[in-house]
Amino acid sequence: MITLHVNGAARQVDAEPDTPLLYVLRDHLELNGAKYGCGLGQCGACTVIVDGEPVFSCLTPVSVLPGRRITTLEGLGDAANPGPVQAAFIEEQAAQCGYCIPGMIMRAQALLQKNPAPTDAQIRTHMNPNLCRCGTHTRILRAVGRAAERMKGSAT
Repeated sequence: MITLHVNGAARQVDAEPDTPLLYVLRDHLELNGAKYGCGLGQCGACTVIVDGEPVFSCLTPVSVLPGRRITTLEGLGDAANPGPVQAAFIEEQAAQCGYCIPGMIMRAQALLQKNPAPTDAQIRTHMNPNLCRCGTHTRILRAVGRAAERMKGSAT
């Protein structure tokens, strides 16, 4: 058994140490926000936050995660009460097919936790590892900027 700290709760899973976090989240914990995209860490659809850093969950074995804080899309909010980043993505209509959006939201959340007032260039650089095949990059970038403004306004 491996104990993981996911979305503020300790969760025990019976998984092999080399099992990718993505499979544990989806198959053992029924947290389906992170998506399987490429399985190679090249698309970002599986992005989650570990100790404040965005990571590709398809490449991260669960054996390196005990004692570390994992946040998934489900840990940010839900349909009835979305978090600021989620709400900004909805308002900017940043999703076309929507497959990449959970990973994009998680990468944006990690950025805004570290840098609440990023420049457009910083947003572009930070979001670069995640891919959108539908081409909504402009709306995604606007959503990150909107979330930064919203989060800055709520901090005052």
